[in-house]
Amino acid sequence: MSDLNDLPRSDDVTDPTTCAWPAREIAAAEAPVTAGTDRYMRAAAHAVARAALRELRQGPNAPGSAAAPARPAPNPLSVTSPMGAAATPVSPQSPATPMGGAGDGTGAHAGPGWISGAPVLLLVGGGHNGADTLLAGGLLSHSGCAVSAVLVTEHPHPVALEEARSHGVTVYGAGYRNADGTDRDSVEAMAAVEAFLVHGGLVLDGLTGIGATGPLRPDVAALIAPLIAAGEPGYRPLRVIAVDLPSGTGVDDGTVSGPVLAADRTVTFTCLKGCQCLPPARHLCGVVEVVPLGLPVPTSRPLARRPVDGALGDYLTRAVPEPGPDDHKYTRGVVGLWAGSESYPGAAVLTASGAVRAGAGMVRLAAPRRVEDLVLAARPEVVPTAGHAQALVLGPGIDPADTTRADEVRTVLRSTLAPSDGGRQSPTRVPTVVDAGALSILAELLTEGLSCTPLHVLTPHAGEAAALLTALEDKKTPAETAHGWSRDRVEAHPGLAAREICRLTGATVLLKGATTLIAAQQRPVVSVDGGPGWMATAGSGDVLAGVLGAVLAGAAARWEQGTASAASGPVLDALVDSVVAGVRLHALAGAYAAAIPQGAGGMGAGGHPVAALDIAAALGPARLELNWLQAVPHH
Repeated sequence: MSDLNDLPRSDDVTDPTTCAWPAREIAAAEAPVTAGTDRYMRAAAHAVARAALRELRQGPNAPGSAAAPARPAPNPLSVTSPMGAAATPVSPQSPATPMGGAGDGTGAHAGPGWISGAPVLLLVGGGHNGADTLLAGGLLSHSGCAVSAVLVTEHPHPVALEEARSHGVTVYGAGYRNADGTDRDSVEAMAAVEAFLVHGGLVLDGLTGIGATGPLRPDVAALIAPLIAAGEPGYRPLRVIAVDLPSGTGVDDGTVSGPVLAADRTVTFTCLKGCQCLPPARHLCGVVEVVPLGLPVPTSRPLARRPVDGALGDYLTRAVPEPGPDDHKYTRGVVGLWAGSESYPGAAVLTASGAVRAGAGMVRLAAPRRVEDLVLAARPEVVPTAGHAQALVLGPGIDPADTTRADEVRTVLRSTLAPSDGGRQSPTRVPTVVDAGALSILAELLTEGLSCTPLHVLTPHAGEAAALLTALEDKKTPAETAHGWSRDRVEAHPGLAAREICRLTGATVLLKGATTLIAAQQRPVVSVDGGPGWMATAGSGDVLAGVLGAVLAGAAARWEQGTASAASGPVLDALVDSVVAGVRLHALAGAYAAAIPQGAGGMGAGGHPVAALDIAAALGPARLELNWLQAVPHH
């Protein structure tokens, strides 16, 4: 589950604890305030030290020790969340000692005996992150830890270095030159790393900061290679805290162009960074803790945002609220499905189940008789005829090679599109989920002078995204500027891919993955955890398509009862929020189905295999979870 989503935060789209801005804008906003003072550097160091103590109190990792116990049955009347209590944010203004009790979020005062002799290895580069790491190491050494620092710069922060030494930190150098001119070469630095690995412990990664670009230097990459070889988070005899960000990740775009030491926790300052929202770097950050140091943030539009679950509960309640005394099946939202074919009939069962379980008032199905029979056997409440709908879902289980079925979907999809030249055709103003087989049909239609509207929600996975980009760039992009998209390229640059599909089509784009990205016109990319790895199973995406249909139909029903135009900015914001809530609802249902507790997502999360229908069946408990999180104050 999402670490950040455990924190009670504001759902404002410019909340710095849920939004990321470009590194250069962050630096420019901070510079006038931080000049001539080390106040913020010391506050950052205390925050890192507190996080380090929380990790050390958990005890040493043993391979496989992160496997989580089975989830207890949720009790909606309990005073605690069925998925665990929300974490308490840390304030940088807590007492100066890192043993500060309530300030470290543990609620108990701990003495040095808790961590006496615990091995801590500092990886220190130049700049502020290296200084933060040295100062944090000094605090940990003062508290009883056995702290060693490996410097990979000839210019460490002099005050931070001297303070770390004065507190008992042992300093080694790889590329560091002593004041007397003698070298501390990479041999002793590597020896320090190897000595640390004998017993394991905690690593603080302060090698690079937000000003760095590109992969780590070869000598630095060689230094961390043994640590990387020790295993994945949760399966290695050490824990890693990244200071501000995992070194070697693309700060703004989340790219990974070289070796990176994956973190169990990232302590970042003031606001999120792009790498903490965008994969593949997102998956190397572990738990992300945003520490508000009191520094200003940029006033521009964020490049990405990552809503908390409490806010997503708000979004879901607005889209699919609890029915009132005047509600009926039509006011709750009607979903129209064009799903399933002779080749893939089961997809319609899964999509219909997702829509029904997510709260649709009615689900209509247009499909061949064989598909209808299968759906009605599983979901007798589905109406097997087309008709008025407040949201459409097109494509699950549609085989483009089945020309009769593909032509039916093509006709419906065409009616929803707008002319690229602003002609007279009036598109259907209905939110439309375009999934699976309908994506290739859409690519054909977009080459015929038609375009999507923001009410179209495209749901490709990486392979489908690559095919769609290739088809559209062939027609709309000069050869010399074409990206040459492939599945691998999409997976390496998913944020770019999602924005590019949005630009080329005019649609809202949901790029599926372990971290799902939602891109809409002139809005930050939204990052949402897509659920545990057990959800990578056939039919999971069909269930998601049904869930999206239900939340969009519910939102559209609210629009029909109000005065907002479906083309207005607020409605597009509501559409994006509804899509994001649907993705998270689907992810939580997958976690419930796999019996994975909150906070245990990712490597070593445990759980068990699930089938797609299990995910659909768990949508009810997942909705209760989001309702509970919405009830917890997050402003």
